[in-house]
Amino acid sequence: MSAKDLSGVPATPPQAASTGLAERLFQLRAHGTTMRTELIAGLTTFLTMAYIIFVNPSILGDAGMPKDAVFVATCLIAALGSAIMGLYANYPIAMAPGMGLNAYFAYAVVLHMGFTWQAALGAVFISGCLFLVVTLFGLRGLIIKGIPQSLRNAITVGIGLFLALIALKSAGIVVGDKATLVTLGDLHSAPVILAVLGFIAIVALDKARVPGAILIGIVGVTVASFFFGGNQFRGLFSAPPSIAPTFLQLDIHTALTKGFLNVVLVFFLVELFDATGTLMGVAKRAGLLVPGRMERLNKSLLADSSAIFAGALLGTSSTTAYVESAAGVQAGGRTGMTALTVSVLFLACLFIAPLAGVVPAYATAPALFFVACLMLRELTELDWDDSTEIVPAAVTALMMPFTYSIANGLAFGFITYAAVKLFTGRVREVHPMVWIIAGVFLFKFFYIGGH
Repeated sequence: MSAKDLSGVPATPPQAASTGLAERLFQLRAHGTTMRTELIAGLTTFLTMAYIIFVNPSILGDAGMPKDAVFVATCLIAALGSAIMGLYANYPIAMAPGMGLNAYFAYAVVLHMGFTWQAALGAVFISGCLFLVVTLFGLRGLIIKGIPQSLRNAITVGIGLFLALIALKSAGIVVGDKATLVTLGDLHSAPVILAVLGFIAIVALDKARVPGAILIGIVGVTVASFFFGGNQFRGLFSAPPSIAPTFLQLDIHTALTKGFLNVVLVFFLVELFDATGTLMGVAKRAGLLVPGRMERLNKSLLADSSAIFAGALLGTSSTTAYVESAAGVQAGGRTGMTALTVSVLFLACLFIAPLAGVVPAYATAPALFFVACLMLRELTELDWDDSTEIVPAAVTALMMPFTYSIANGLAFGFITYAAVKLFTGRVREVHPMVWIIAGVFLFKFFYIGGH
C-alpha cells in the first residue's frame, strides 16, 4: 500500500520516514510523513501564532499584571500545552493563551467589572477544572450539541467585534467622546498611521500566504516605532524574567463567591466552543477524524482541558487550541511532532523578553483587528431566512461590543433565543441546555445585578 497523506496527495515514501524514537512516539510512517516534513510544519505553525508572545503581555498588562511575568507564563504554557498535545494525543495542534479570552479577562472582568487580576485567574482555574470534568465524563459533546449552531456562530462574531473595538481603541483610531460615546481619533498621529500601515501589511502578506504574516506586521510596526514613535530599544536577548509575580497568585475564593455566574460561566462556555471547534476543524483538515484514529480525539480534548488550569497556575488567561495550527497541517503536519516542534520554539522565545517588552499597543492593534476581521466569517453560516435564529444571534454578537462585555452578549443571546422560540410556538426546537443557561443568566440579572 503506497504512502499517501489523508487528503489523497502523494506523500514522501515510508522508507524515507525517520526511524528510532520519533517513529515510536509519533508513528510517522503510518501517517505518510517524515521528520523533516513535521519540523517544517511545526515551524510554520509557530510563525503564524508567535504574535501571542507580544500580544498577550500587552493585553494582560492593561489589567495590571506584570508584563514580564506574563511573557514567561505565555511562553511556558504554550510550550507545555503544545507538548502535551503532541506527546499524549499525537495531534499536530499547538496551544497558547486564546485571543478574545485574554481580552475578556483584561477589559471586561478586571477593568470593567472591577475584579482583581488574581480573582480573574481564579475564575480561569475554576473554569478549567469544570472543563476537565465535563470532558472526563463525556458531557462536553452533550453540551456542544445542546447549544444552537446560530448562537455558536454568533459567539465567534461577537468576540470578533469586541476585539475590533479594543484594537481600534489601542491604535488611537477610535477614542471616547462625551456626546457620541465614541468618535474618530487623530489620524495624523504616529501611532494611528503606523497601526494602519501595519494592518495593510498583514492583510497583504496573508493574501500572499507568507508564513508569519501577523508576526511580521507586529515586528515591522515595532521597528518603525523606534524611528517615528519615540520608542526606546532595550536589547534583544536576556535571561528569562521571573515568573514569581504571577505564579500561583490566583484568588479562587473571590472567583467562587463573587464571580461564578458572570465570569466563570462565560470563560467555561467560550472555552468550550472555541477549543472544541478548533480541535475538530483542524483534526478534520489533517484527516484524523477517520475510523481507527478517533480515540486520539478524546486524548486531545483532555490535553486542551488540562492546559487551561495549568495556565492559570502559571499566570495567564485561558489556554486553547490554536486555529493557526491549520497552517502547519497545510504544510504537511500530521502527527504530534509538529506540536512538539512548536513547544521547543516557544521555550526558545523565553530569551527574547526585552524585545517583547518594547512592543507598543499600537503595534499589536493591527494583529487584533486582523483576527477580528477573520472571526466575522461566521456570519456566512447563519440562516438569514429564519428570524427566530438570526435575531438571537444578532443580539448575542451586537451586545458584546456595545456593553463591552462578552458575558452580557451571551446572556442576552440565550435569553432572547429561549423567549423568541417560546412566543413563536417553536419550543420543541429548544434544547434543555438552552433553557438551563438562559435560566442561569436570568437569575444572575435579577438577583445579582447587571455587571
